[in-house]
Amino acid sequence: MEWRDEGLIIGVRKYGETSVIVEAMTRAHGRHLGLVKGGRSRRMQPFLQAGNSAELVWRARLDEHLGAFAIEPTRLRTARLMASTEALHAIGLVSALLRVIAERDPHPELYEAANLIADHIEDERLPALMVRLEVEILSEAGFGLDLSRCAATGDTRDLTYVSPKSGRAVSSAAGAPYRGRLLPLPAFLRHEESRGEALNEELEQKNPPPCDIRDGFRLTEFFLNRDVFAPRGQKLPEARSAYLAELAKRAGWAT
Repeated sequence: MEWRDEGLIIGVRKYGETSVIVEAMTRAHGRHLGLVKGGRSRRMQPFLQAGNSAELVWRARLDEHLGAFAIEPTRLRTARLMASTEALHAIGLVSALLRVIAERDPHPELYEAANLIADHIEDERLPALMVRLEVEILSEAGFGLDLSRCAATGDTRDLTYVSPKSGRAVSSAAGAPYRGRLLPLPAFLRHEESRGEALNEELEQKNPPPCDIRDGFRLTEFFLNRDVFAPRGQKLPEARSAYLAELAKRAGWAT
């Protein structure tokens, strides 16, 4: 068995005396693991780091085997990541979110989104991209939010809330009597389903205010916890709280 693909490295762990097991999010083969012989050598360690991109060749005798990776680095981002605690935690969060998806299950939109974030890890719009990635994770995990029209009236205007029960948007007028029970919908997420095109468009828009970023993370946190992590007996990733703590220092809002 053999295939070739491009991938974003999201994890590396030791295996034996000299080798490592690399976890990568690939375009066509999803989240995939493979053994890299000699991966702990001084020559290979610098590019076998989370956040780097590479061309991967995977080989195994049978499809269900772990298999081995031959890796050719294409984009090295380690130096940029090491220069920023916030960026390091962001890549840690991206990696943790991608592990929600079943291994070897192709999700090209998630690959594109994660790669876009890695390429713009120092961009001021990174927090907005991270919120959109979490919305995308919910969608790909089968718990997509419908933020395109009001659940009560069908209206597409003045959407300001999200129902915690249905995950659907609610207009200001329809939600006013129940606003204490609804979640705020930040303006930068309105009318969007956060597909790959939306993340690209995000980079061209004005940076959302800190309060909208905070509301975006609170929105995704509710649904990630309820629908994805809690049913598996898991807590939200530690990398998420670490990233939000760093972001809060810079943005000036409480976590």
